[in-house]
Amino acid sequence: MRTPRPSTVAPVAALALALTLSACGDGSASAGSGSATGDKKLTVYSGRSESLVKPVLDRFSTESGIAVEVRYGNTSQLAAQLLEEGGRTTADVFLAQDAGALGAVAKKGMFATLPAQTLDKVAARYRSRSGLWVGVTGRARTLVYNPDLVPAADLPKSVFELTDKKWAGKLGLAPTNASFQAFVTAVRVTQGDAKATELLNGLKANDPQIRENNDQIVLDVAAGKLQAGLVNHYYVHEIAKEKGVAPENLGAKLHFFAAGDLGNLVNVSGVGILSRAGSDADARALVDYLLATEAQTHFATEVWEYPLIAGVGQAAGLPAFGSLEPPDVDLNDLDSLEQTVALIKGSGLAA
Repeated sequence: MRTPRPSTVAPVAALALALTLSACGDGSASAGSGSATGDKKLTVYSGRSESLVKPVLDRFSTESGIAVEVRYGNTSQLAAQLLEEGGRTTADVFLAQDAGALGAVAKKGMFATLPAQTLDKVAARYRSRSGLWVGVTGRARTLVYNPDLVPAADLPKSVFELTDKKWAGKLGLAPTNASFQAFVTAVRVTQGDAKATELLNGLKANDPQIRENNDQIVLDVAAGKLQAGLVNHYYVHEIAKEKGVAPENLGAKLHFFAAGDLGNLVNVSGVGILSRAGSDADARALVDYLLATEAQTHFATEVWEYPLIAGVGQAAGLPAFGSLEPPDVDLNDLDSLEQTVALIKGSGLAA
């Protein structure tokens, strides 16, 4: 399963608190505490769950001789923690589930600029325009549905159609998930807060079935407990593997909305180096490792996410990355998470 053990503090609430705190204090980390040659030790805050990244981090540690201490948690929660810690943080590297969390940390001046040769491994649309973070894998939003319960003719062309009363009580959502928050942020920055509020209120009025994470949505769709749900593309393959069945036999299929619809948002998992480690060769080595063939192949073939560097093929059975037809959304604009958190909480979808 992808989602880390939940905190006793709701991630959306923690993020809102930390953003408030950071606005009142020093949000920038102290520069240059890392060694230019590296001290063979790194502290990583990972919003990516242990089951996904531990094999990669373990191989990096074995091959490089660099000891990696990892703090795992929800991406929004860890972004909030970094903002609250500010210059006191002990983190060297932040691995995040989505660009919005990376942008929120970058906006507070907490990331060092990455080398051009590192940034250039990834297309410009999947990295920070200021060079402060870089995407590691591509992740497409989609609708998962049970084909025995939802006829193909009834599948929506737009994510906004899910506010129609015919979906009442049938749709699964994970409002505290970073990917859902990034999707809502994309609605906000492209169509305005009023449209995002209208969507959230419409979803809430339709009695959505709230789940802790996307894994549970896919499990419940496959079991017929939900007709459909909003998730990222790779969960069907992950759950199918766990159950020992082919994805086409899981009972949960992917549906992509019409070309350019915001429901097709393509986001990234990504990484940034904290300012305190900006000169640390070990931190830079980890980022380069994540963007090298071995790690990218692992994420493609074992995690079913889209590789972002040239020369690494995607997993079989997924739509071609170039065929996804996502909306025209600049991932750099997804950094206003506090406003998104407020809208989600205001709609009643999350406490």
